[in-house]
This record gives sequence, structure tokens and C-alpha cells, in this order.
Amino acid sequence: MTRSFLAAVSGASILFLVSPAFAYSIFVSNEKDNTISVLDSETLEVVKTIKTSRRPRGIVLGPDYSELFVAAGDGDIMDVIDTKTLEVPRQLESGPDPELMAVDSKGKIVYIANEDDSLVTIMDIKSGEVLGEVPVGVEPEGMHVSPDDRYTAATSESTSMAHIVDNATMKLVGNILVDSRPREAKFSDDMKELWVSSEIGGTVSVIDTSNWDDPKSWKVKEKISFEVPGVRPEQLQPVGMDFTKDGKLMFIPLGPSNRVAVVDTATKKVKDYILVGQRPWHGEFAPDGKKYYVANGLTNDLTIIDVATLKAEKSVPVGRLPWGVAIMP
Repeated sequence: MTRSFLAAVSGASILFLVSPAFAYSIFVSNEKDNTISVLDSETLEVVKTIKTSRRPRGIVLGPDYSELFVAAGDGDIMDVIDTKTLEVPRQLESGPDPELMAVDSKGKIVYIANEDDSLVTIMDIKSGEVLGEVPVGVEPEGMHVSPDDRYTAATSESTSMAHIVDNATMKLVGNILVDSRPREAKFSDDMKELWVSSEIGGTVSVIDTSNWDDPKSWKVKEKISFEVPGVRPEQLQPVGMDFTKDGKLMFIPLGPSNRVAVVDTATKKVKDYILVGQRPWHGEFAPDGKKYYVANGLTNDLTIIDVATLKAEKSVPVGRLPWGVAIMP
């Protein structure tokens, strides 16, 4: 064995030991500061604060992670952040009061909830051209594109409905009544269910979508409610929702209760409640699925949850009124 070979192996071993295996960037929108905090997953320190337009809330990464889309509700604009330079090189004319967005799997089209106009705006990401506008219920918020890109689900807070848009025709093809003030919608990976959180109703509706070709037939098959000893029922307000990577669990921040509920997706039973900061709103999983990061609006911090043990490990400070979380490998 030559000396040069040993030196090469030694150098490679050192590089392997010091290189983070699962390093990633965590983006948090700060509604009151008009900023995005960028945290390093290894140090959990803010490495960059990006100035945005007024009142950033929903944030979502494109599928190639090159751009982060930021819905600035009071700015009536969508800021587009270059994830390499961490600057805002361009904006998209989102329409009034954008809240949440969803991007198709090809990264070509973004679907935007325009709360003030009761519309879903469909936009070409590259050109910024508005391809269509779909009227939905009053105060749309939650947005999610189905895994096959066929449908987009939108929730309307004041109409208490989940609306289904056919992405090919850009037409409304289904309306499902849920409980009061629905905030977010998520399709399961197998496309057999659509989950909708209702903040004031205090429930999550599970909608049967197994008849995939006929959204008009989709119905609520089960409702999940929450109960924590010592916490008033009106404080148990589900907002964000995130499936684990294997789809077996759903993590649901519960707002004023200061908890994240963990639901078994097979049994639809609550497995645990995890105490976090004050008013958890939205969260996101690490790329390897081992950690869950949730933004706490009233304590201005981010709580890190270990998924295997369902324990909160620590909380770290971000900006004021943190709202949304996105994670880039």
C-alpha cells in the first residue's frame, strides 16, 4: 500500500467526518418583521435575514429548490427568493392579499389563494403570466396540488368549504362542506384522501377521494377532534398539517393550545400532543424526515421536534410573528 494512497484515504476520511451528512437550510417567514429568517440546520442559528414585502406568510420552495416563493399579503405581491444568493431578484404579480400557494411537480405553475378577491390565481412561474382565475368561496387560504398534478384543493375560510380545481381546464369541479374556518388542505400520497383543517371548528375533516375521476362525489368520511386536559376546547385550533415521509402520521399545529397533535393516519386517532411554543401555526419536516420544525407566532421562535420520540428538543429564536416554514436540502 503506497504512501500516496494512504494520504488520499486519510484525506477522504477527514472530509467525510467534517462534512454534514444532512445539512439543510430552514426558511421561516416573519409576518411582523417583513423578513425571512434563514437558519443553518447544524447550528440552528440565523445565518441570513432577507427583507421582503409587507406581511410575508405562506412560503413554498419549487421542486428544484432554486427559488422560494413568498406570499406577501399586505404587499399584494409574491417575492421570489433566489436560494443561492438569498436575494429577491424578482416578484410575481400575485393579485390582492396572497396567503398560501402551491407549486406543481414540474415547477412550472403556481396556484395562489387571493383572500380578498375570493379567487385562485393560476400563474406561469417563469413568465409571471396569469393563466387563469378560478372563483371560489370567501377568503381562500389553503392550497395543495395533488401528487399527479390533476387537481388543486383550495379552502375558503368564510364559506367553510374545500374547493377542487381541475388543473387542465382551470374550472371548479367540486365543493365539500367542512367545519368552520378551514385553513389548510393536504392530499395523501396515494390520492385516496384529502385532509382539511378547520381552525374555529376545531376539527380535521378526512375526505374520501378514492373515486378520483369524480370530485363531485367526494365526501367527508371522518372528522378528527382534539382534547387536552386543562386546555379549553376553543384553544384547540388546527391550522397547518404535514404528513410524515412515510405517510403514517400527520403533525398538526394547534394554535393557542401551544401543542402539536400527532395523528395516526390509519386509525385517525390522536397518538400524542407535543408541547411547543405559543401559537404554533405551520411546520415542515427535515429532508430525511427525522425532525419537525414548527413556527410559534407569539414566542417568536421555532421548536424542533424529534419524530422518532415525539419529543420537543429545543426552541430557537427567529423574527417576530413567525408564520410559515420551508426547508431546502
